[in-house]
Amino acid sequence: MKRSRSIENSIIPIGFSLILLLIWQLSVDMGMISRNMLPSPTDVGSTLIEILPDIYQHTLVTLTEAFAGFFASILLALILAILMDSVKVIKKAIYPILVVSQTVPLIVLAPLFVMWFGYGMMPKIIVVVLVCFFPILISLLDGLSSVDKDMINLLKSMKASRLQIFRLVKFPAAMVSFFSGLRIAATYSIMGAIIGEWMGGKAGLGIYMTRVKYSFAYDKTFAAILVIVVLSMMVFYAVRLLQRLAMPWSIEMEKNRR
Repeated sequence: MKRSRSIENSIIPIGFSLILLLIWQLSVDMGMISRNMLPSPTDVGSTLIEILPDIYQHTLVTLTEAFAGFFASILLALILAILMDSVKVIKKAIYPILVVSQTVPLIVLAPLFVMWFGYGMMPKIIVVVLVCFFPILISLLDGLSSVDKDMINLLKSMKASRLQIFRLVKFPAAMVSFFSGLRIAATYSIMGAIIGEWMGGKAGLGIYMTRVKYSFAYDKTFAAILVIVVLSMMVFYAVRLLQRLAMPWSIEMEKNRR
């Protein structure tokens, strides 16, 4: 039963995606949509193969920015989550500010980072951190606050220190929530790097997309978008694989809930 349910969960989205691609292809081939405005899936695929040597270096730059910002956001979220969970005054003071910060559009902040830090990698990494930091922090805080109080009281009665309580009970119990935030942030990391590159720079998929867009090469634009989607999915499943290795039971729990 579980196996058939898993196959069904895979076949339905794949089949629906193939139907959409077929409709897209037929619409372009039959002249319902101009090929110059919206290239067909086969046009995008052939263009992608053609431009792969050209965008290889751009892809490496974007991945470097995304990974640097992603890992920096993990470190920052871990430190701040521990502080906010341990000292309630810090949580009450910082939490509202963090929520308000998420209402400011990144497209407004990105040009400021470029002016302050130049056209190198630093402003792109900062944008990635701003995109990824919040979901990781909130997920980890929720996980830390949902720990069984009886377990904590038991360890306190055994004279356990705060560090021992965090290491033995709190952090292991928050791992599921932590990885949920990581999966969300992983897909955002590539997007954050692209947004930062749109504001200016020397290389990156965002820079490449800006150049081909101004030359009205829409097939190359869609090919670059396809690369971005593939990269985002690869990062997402890399985090999921890490979760499977660290917590194999959590993946099975998710499957059972479906």
